[in-house]
Amino acid sequence: MNNMNLLSENAFLSDPEYLDPIRPEYMSHEERYTNALRKACHMVGKFNNDEEIQQLVGQMEGMRSLMGSGVGVAITKDGNPLALHFIMFLPAIMGQGTVEQQAQWMSRAWSGEIIGTYAQTELGHGTFLRGLETTATYDPDTQEFILNSPTITSTKWWPGGLGKTVNYAVVMAQLYTQGQCHGIHPFVVQLRDEETHQSMPGVTIGEIGPRLGMNTNDNGFLRFDHYHIPRTHMLMKHSQVLEDGTYVKPASNKLAYGTMVFVRVAICFSSYRQLQRAVTIATRYSAVRHQSELAPGEPEPQILDYQTQQYKLLPQIATIFAIHFAAKDVWNTFNEVTGNIQDGNLVRLPELHAISCGLKALSSTDAASGVETCRLACGGHGYLASSNLPRIYTSTTAAITYEGENTVLWLQVARYLIKSYREASQGQPLGHSVSYLTMQAASTHNISVLSNADLVEAYKNAVSSMVSKTAARLQQHCDMGHPFEHAWNNCSVLLVRCAQAHTRYFTCERFVDAVEKAELSEGVRSILHRLCRLYLIYHISLNHGDFLRSGALTDFSISTLEEEMCNLLTALRPDAVSLVDSFDVHDRILDSTLGCWDGNVYQRMFDEAQKSPLNQTDVAEAYFKYLRPLMKANL
Repeated sequence: MNNMNLLSENAFLSDPEYLDPIRPEYMSHEERYTNALRKACHMVGKFNNDEEIQQLVGQMEGMRSLMGSGVGVAITKDGNPLALHFIMFLPAIMGQGTVEQQAQWMSRAWSGEIIGTYAQTELGHGTFLRGLETTATYDPDTQEFILNSPTITSTKWWPGGLGKTVNYAVVMAQLYTQGQCHGIHPFVVQLRDEETHQSMPGVTIGEIGPRLGMNTNDNGFLRFDHYHIPRTHMLMKHSQVLEDGTYVKPASNKLAYGTMVFVRVAICFSSYRQLQRAVTIATRYSAVRHQSELAPGEPEPQILDYQTQQYKLLPQIATIFAIHFAAKDVWNTFNEVTGNIQDGNLVRLPELHAISCGLKALSSTDAASGVETCRLACGGHGYLASSNLPRIYTSTTAAITYEGENTVLWLQVARYLIKSYREASQGQPLGHSVSYLTMQAASTHNISVLSNADLVEAYKNAVSSMVSKTAARLQQHCDMGHPFEHAWNNCSVLLVRCAQAHTRYFTCERFVDAVEKAELSEGVRSILHRLCRLYLIYHISLNHGDFLRSGALTDFSISTLEEEMCNLLTALRPDAVSLVDSFDVHDRILDSTLGCWDGNVYQRMFDEAQKSPLNQTDVAEAYFKYLRPLMKANL
């Protein structure tokens, strides 16, 4: 998934072209965008001229890896104006365009002759794709599609690079032909003149303004006023509109799952890498920072010696490994299923889609909350921009919303769970990830020492009970005469909890399986086993009500596990710094005064403070303009 280990970090990070003249926080909005675009263009040029890297990883995969890697983040800081060109625009053409369309667009896009983005989300609709309002109406007389934005809410809103960078986009619009609507389809649309970069007549385009984060990117808006494009600009790999307007539907509606799975698994990898950066900063800082006394008269200990600090940080380290192994498993399954799709076998796509939805939601939620926990673990210093924790947080929390808002994704997982539960009750075979719905619960009550396998069994029993009870409640609402959609809404909080429990179970199962199968030295295996066990117990502790209500664990078992969790924190404490060092995140990628490898925290903080524009003069100009007149008003 990520080939950046094959790329030379130093070849990029040591290049002086990537140095900022001043911290981005001191730049204007336009200066931040301009500076990021300068570095992004230089990064692409540097990659394109490195034949060795291209031979190692392949052009497109290598560039996607670079854009999503720590190197790419370190270079552009807070968003890359060219990222969606490589991460969404090119893959959309490859995945949804015919061979002829790929030949028409790919070489121009790869060379940079055209730069594109992916325009789907609108002001009025995001995750609910059927509600999108942009229309593409086919005119057989001219053999053109007419794109139109009929309402203010149909304005495309949010696509990265759309504001000022791109001149093309893959636009998702409602397809109308021969008086019928055939739903959302992709169209390659020119937005700006290829010579002047002026917006095309009939196209209104611009930037949406400052956001919580990613402010070096130019997220944009887009409107069409009866804008004409050729028929052949509809991407027609799966469905077509013929010259006379005849619509040819795709072989299966499930074919769209493939692209969504790819993007969502990529978000899982990106999320845990953001958490890697945050926990590296916080753990190293916690080894440098000394505070208070554990006992009167003793020297101030490292704050990492406090159990409460260990409880904040060590589960985050365990989370990184858990998401890594789960996402890697889904990625491998995706590649296997993709091969089956080529042979027309679509059976496993719905299960894979559900798993990827759940894992995207879980990994982005865990990473965002984990990054914030790391920031809080650094006290007041974590609030400084120079710690880089605020920027890491704003970048990470965005993933909770984009490419499928998490609550909506949880409900998609729940829909698959309920469907599978009903199929199981009818004796139908189920996919592996939900096969527990057909099994008799195995009791763990008489086991004095619960193994990792026993704990996974407890997770399985808990989620199976939750799904069973929620399905019964859903059916009860339907039996009372409520339409299914209203019954579903009335049970949606419980349905989301089922989806979350199911995805946590899947992640725990993958973590345990990976640790058991890994070929490691005994010392490394022992540490990884402790991290895995900490992850299992930590989430049992956070959700003990689910295990008690289902009978999966007893009160005594949970109390014993919580005591073991405290012992695991003590056992893992000596390895904490080594573990985050093993992530091998370059200081330039961390970009933090608190987290550098040499531990020289306080000098870096002081040196960084001296760079503030306010410190370039002893007396600020504002003193003479505002403060002095106030202070001298009565003299």
